[in-house]
Amino acid sequence: MFNGLFDIASVMKQAREFGGKMQDIQERLKDVHVKGTAGAGLVEVGMNGLQEMLSCKIDPTLFAKNDPEFLEELIAAAVNEAVAESRGKHAEMMQSLTAGMNLPGMQDVLKQFTK
Repeated sequence: MFNGLFDIASVMKQAREFGGKMQDIQERLKDVHVKGTAGAGLVEVGMNGLQEMLSCKIDPTLFAKNDPEFLEELIAAAVNEAVAESRGKHAEMMQSLTAGMNLPGMQDVLKQFTK
């Protein structure tokens, strides 16, 4: 009977620690910078680890082509690449955070960051 109480206390302690570490990771993710490119570097998107877009650079030659659909495709591809890179960094940090913690289902949650 008391063994179950100790398990609950341990889980509660881990949850409190996890909450504090999550705040730290959120702050650190703001400082993580990734980029996505498309069109051999003609479009470049910068993003942080929270998947907030920080910059979008478009080579001026793309405007001269007068092909908005092509430009839209390149921007989408660059954003998607940056998002994937950001998710990977996010997952790495989360895995380091949860290392050693016995939190049921956490691995399933972390897999969502790498999709």
